[in-house]
Amino acid sequence: MEEKIYNILSSKKKRRKVVYYILGALMLSILMIPTKLVLAKMLPGKSANTFSIYVDTTTNSSLKQTKDVTDCIASYMRDEQEVENIEIFLGQGAPLDYAGLVKGSSFKRLKNQAEIVVNLTDKHTRDEPSYMMVHRIRPEIQNECASITPNTTIKFIEMPSGPPTLATIVIKLFDTDHKMLRDVSMQIGETLKQTEGLVDVDVMQDDLYDFYSIVPDTEKVLRSGLSVEQVNNILYLAFQGMVVAAKNSKVQQDQIPIFLRLDKQSKKIPLQSKEGIELKLARLKLMNQKGMLIPVKEVVDVIKTDSNPTLFRKDLKDFVMITAECDMVSQVYPLLDARDKLIKKLSKDFNVTKVPGITTYMFDLHLVDKKTGEKMLLRWDGEMKVSLDTFRDLGGAFIAALILMFLLMVVYYKSFALSGIVLAGSFLSIIGVIVGHFITDIITLVFNGTNFFLTATSLIGFISLMGISARSSLLLIDFSKALITKGIEKKRAIAIATATRAKPILMTAVAIILGSLLLSTDPIFGGLGIALIFGSIASTVVSLYLVPIMINATDAVCPLGKDNKPSHCEGGMS
Repeated sequence: MEEKIYNILSSKKKRRKVVYYILGALMLSILMIPTKLVLAKMLPGKSANTFSIYVDTTTNSSLKQTKDVTDCIASYMRDEQEVENIEIFLGQGAPLDYAGLVKGSSFKRLKNQAEIVVNLTDKHTRDEPSYMMVHRIRPEIQNECASITPNTTIKFIEMPSGPPTLATIVIKLFDTDHKMLRDVSMQIGETLKQTEGLVDVDVMQDDLYDFYSIVPDTEKVLRSGLSVEQVNNILYLAFQGMVVAAKNSKVQQDQIPIFLRLDKQSKKIPLQSKEGIELKLARLKLMNQKGMLIPVKEVVDVIKTDSNPTLFRKDLKDFVMITAECDMVSQVYPLLDARDKLIKKLSKDFNVTKVPGITTYMFDLHLVDKKTGEKMLLRWDGEMKVSLDTFRDLGGAFIAALILMFLLMVVYYKSFALSGIVLAGSFLSIIGVIVGHFITDIITLVFNGTNFFLTATSLIGFISLMGISARSSLLLIDFSKALITKGIEKKRAIAIATATRAKPILMTAVAIILGSLLLSTDPIFGGLGIALIFGSIASTVVSLYLVPIMINATDAVCPLGKDNKPSHCEGGMS
């Protein structure tokens, strides 16, 4: 090892070759991220023993219509061998779990809402992870069951492996014009549906439908010998029901109320129209003061109006949320694709400008209507926003660590050159981190058919490696300085120091690799393990080959002579 390093240091051609190889590896590894050879994501998918299916039919759906959709899903899930049992909750959410807590499952109270909990066999006995099963069955169930009732949304909710967010991608649209909000939100929803990699797109607003009001005509009621109270009571009694009498019992201390209303078949209106309601009202008759039966239809007016959708407000502004999930891909890439499509589509009717900000710039948009001048704000949120903030914070932590290390080395060595060598040796471990993820991604694609992402835990591993890498460089520098002080020629001193410290450096790397092997199999912290394993390999190569060349290129390791100039760097007692 000593002779090998000495030969490299003695040959200008060999030194350049080593530098070019490592710089080339650095450039190629960094280019793997923009070229998508290595994919970035906040956290990878997590296999679990359960997942939920949220069903939202059109706003005015009945409980029976919602049940038809859930029965379709249930019949499909019964054919899955890995499904142990399912639980269906109609008109309500399931008991809260971690996913339901952050996605508002407890607020479900309407007839058009349902939740299905799917319990699977133990994940350690299954060949197929839960997220792969969801990926496989999602399009089949949505194509088969979503068309039963118009405007039905079927969403597959997996247990989140990371931060609690409403959805992977959330778009918040703010405006005061409700009609414009609805129109633009529908355009955004259609754009997201056409973006590859995005699934479970949901525009979170009520559907518009025809609403019919039954209003008693006071003049007709009085002329018919009836009272308005009579008409109101019969309508309420027929469709809603009310207590009409009470029953006494010897075994019951209190009176037993008798509740009366039409049965389901009698209440059913076959024609969803004004004529259908009038036909049903014609069969309800009231007796007036003269004993004549008067059809209710004759004394009421059926008025058709628009439905009154729920309005959502945040920060004293009306807004609509559009959510979407990512199917086996990182949210970064479909997000950028969808954003470009949105800008192109909305630019026809709006002047689109970017909102300034650290993490919002190039994502949040101001929309100004070209005709009316109406202003809208399009804001991105969800796991995507958390990812941006996390990578920004980790990047800031990495830069801060580099600066602090550099300043500490300057204080210790009183040399910017040696501090730069330590810093460069620490940073170049990123080659192993990125290449390691590339190799692991190929392996997981071959054996599991899934991608291995560069995640937030991978960056944590990279930051952790900096201390280990810096330690190796420090040992080489200090040992070389000590040998040069004893009168050994600089190149020979660096070669001896490298050969002497090679075994401890390799033993440290092997210990880290063996300690991280088990960690690399974890679905969440696998990125941390891979970063430590391959980063240690790259750090070792850099420490044993590039760092000696950089040390040799500076005279800062040489002690100062009487004239305050470096001495013992050439010749000496070798």
